[in-house]
Amino acid sequence: MKNKNVFKNDNRIDYGVILPVFLLCLIGLLSLYVALYQANAAEPLKGVLKQGGWYIVGVIAVAIIMRIQSKWLWRLTPYIYGAGLIVMTLLLKFYDHAIFESTGSKNWFSIGSFTVQPAELMKIAMILMLALVVTQHNANNRERTLKTDGLLIAKMAAVTIPVLVLVLLQEDFGTMLVFLAIFGGIFLMSGISWKIVVPTIGVFILLGALVIFVALTDTGRELLYQVGVKPHQFERIDLWRNPFEDPQNQIAKAIMAIGSGGMFGKGFNVSDVYVPVRESDMIFSVIGENFGFVGSTFVILLYFILIYRMIRICFDTNNEFYAYIATGIIMMILFHVFENIGANIGLLPLTGIPLPFISQGGSALLSNMLGIGLVLSMRYHAETAPKTLRG
Repeated sequence: MKNKNVFKNDNRIDYGVILPVFLLCLIGLLSLYVALYQANAAEPLKGVLKQGGWYIVGVIAVAIIMRIQSKWLWRLTPYIYGAGLIVMTLLLKFYDHAIFESTGSKNWFSIGSFTVQPAELMKIAMILMLALVVTQHNANNRERTLKTDGLLIAKMAAVTIPVLVLVLLQEDFGTMLVFLAIFGGIFLMSGISWKIVVPTIGVFILLGALVIFVALTDTGRELLYQVGVKPHQFERIDLWRNPFEDPQNQIAKAIMAIGSGGMFGKGFNVSDVYVPVRESDMIFSVIGENFGFVGSTFVILLYFILIYRMIRICFDTNNEFYAYIATGIIMMILFHVFENIGANIGLLPLTGIPLPFISQGGSALLSNMLGIGLVLSMRYHAETAPKTLRG
């Protein structure tokens, strides 16, 4: 009987999610070695082993969280979210000043040589809290009206706005966009009437277009300076508009590196184009140069497979709380992929968003692994999960 239960549990592990994540992690280690080696790092292998240690931590986190039942997540979520807000608040005073000087963002704690970015883990906390709020609201409001939908939007805003404010105070615009993407995904899936959704989308599109227009004019920039926008953020917009005005900038170098890879690439650890910060934000340029169009397409295909498998799990689950969690995680990973690769090929402005499972960085990797663990938990507990949790 014991062996039968083990076999049964193994069948509930979705290897369609695990396989693309494993391959992306493997590609990440190879790409990181190339990036560190080409950047003349003193010990590139040491950097790879350090990242490998984070992969091991991530795998352990996946194995643990996959086995946590939804009722425990439901009970723990408010405490996780509250703890996240406290840590994010403390970060405003106890941030790493050296990293702030080099990046312009107050988003890192430092304890000796160990650094952590709390905002990455806060993404998971906010996803859990939004999922709880939406599930609880829908359970208590079976008859949907514009009034109840407005109340739900207010509840979701009450969860999201404190996080956005703290991230803006940390001067991390790129991470703020990720939180907005998470909010947007759960907002669209929450059952809110299209009479509200369509105008809301229209307003956000108009606001985005207005901000871009204002950012491209001298008068508009003066206004944005007054509300706290930093000069380096305008520099990123200018580089996006005309990356080859300064051929030595990150975007121009990344485009040249990817283009030089051709169809099949130059081969592993062969690099003729120096790209700054290649181990994190610009790591896709390593893939493009070393493995060409074919290798780059394979990586993008892995992400599509991963997203597809997560969507399948989301639709298969009979647990509303889990479904909203999966929606937030899908939006988080999808936005990271779209923004990072888009910035590397000059399609989007550079915002410092890492490429999931590939870029160097323990905090981002752990956040993504926790997300994968939550998605796998949906399949693992699918047979016993109730349709709706009421607390």
